[in-house]
Amino acid sequence: MTQPEAHGDSRDSGSLTSRLRHVYWIGGGSGAGKSTIAKRLANKYDLQLYSTDEKIREHGLRTPPEERPFACAFNEMDMDDRWLNRSPEIMLNTFHFFRGECFDRIVEDLLELSPDSRIVAEGFRLLPDRVKPLLELSKQGIWLLPTPEFRRAAFESRGTLWTIAGKTSNPERALQNLLVRDGLFTERLREETRRAGLPAIEVDPSVTEDALVERITKQFGL
Repeated sequence: MTQPEAHGDSRDSGSLTSRLRHVYWIGGGSGAGKSTIAKRLANKYDLQLYSTDEKIREHGLRTPPEERPFACAFNEMDMDDRWLNRSPEIMLNTFHFFRGECFDRIVEDLLELSPDSRIVAEGFRLLPDRVKPLLELSKQGIWLLPTPEFRRAAFESRGTLWTIAGKTSNPERALQNLLVRDGLFTERLREETRRAGLPAIEVDPSVTEDALVERITKQFGL
């Protein structure tokens, strides 16, 4: 895989691995608690927080259509075509962010932030195969793998369980498709982190937020 380049001539100042050595990465499945954990770490250890979810729209606008074909196809679908008329497996395999579209924009953003402060980046878009080449040490990254029970409870507690499914003509079936797709994505992350030798944490209802923070704090060496 070709690593993305920074803007201008700054790419000549050293490898991306070295230039991103101050970044900690928290990826994982939907509903795993990535944002919550990252915010707590940022507040406790004076880290700069970078949320990839908040940049989704901007990154799409910054990426030429020919570099995001799956996103363009997704944007042309109505809600039923997205969440009812396709199988969860097809949803998984064609979802643009699960295929790494616009990931280069994340790297560009991080390179533009000050290297003098430590950064914690979080989001489901931080795919293991994209992040691994950027890690100086494997312990700089962690992936949270939620169980189906944990994921559903997280969406319910946020009040977002029906946010997407409720916009379709069959919310119950759409929700089931979404939950299955997200479960498949988590399984993919489990296999990819195992194959790449990257750290991952299984997150089930017995795992407390404090325990996650403590474990990730120790791994990152904060």
